[in-house]
Amino acid sequence: MATTTVEPTQETTQKKPPLVLTPTAIAKVREIMATQNPLPAGLRIGVAGGGCSGFQYSMAFENQSGMMDKVFSFDDLKVFVDSTSLMYLNGCTVDYVETLEAAGFKFDNPQVKTTCGCGSSFSV
Repeated sequence: MATTTVEPTQETTQKKPPLVLTPTAIAKVREIMATQNPLPAGLRIGVAGGGCSGFQYSMAFENQSGMMDKVFSFDDLKVFVDSTSLMYLNGCTVDYVETLEAAGFKFDNPQVKTTCGCGSSFSV
């Protein structure tokens, strides 16, 4: 299998992972996961073609990693990312934000050049 698990070790603690989930995002994912039956193995984060600007983010629960996935661990929360999506997510921070107007996951991606008016799609 081509699955790779990346967990902080003495060698990798100095190097920032290509994708970061904030503590708030991790807590919200765990809260939502706890309502699922059966309990998923982890969270898949990806990038798919579509939306107004060309690409859009996707998040879904998964029971296992795929053959070409990178597996990241954030406080024992497994996050699966396919190798193609990882190219577009490199340097991205995922947060969970609650305001008076809305609540949801926010992607702060330094690779994004433009976004659509509604903020749900992007181009690089």
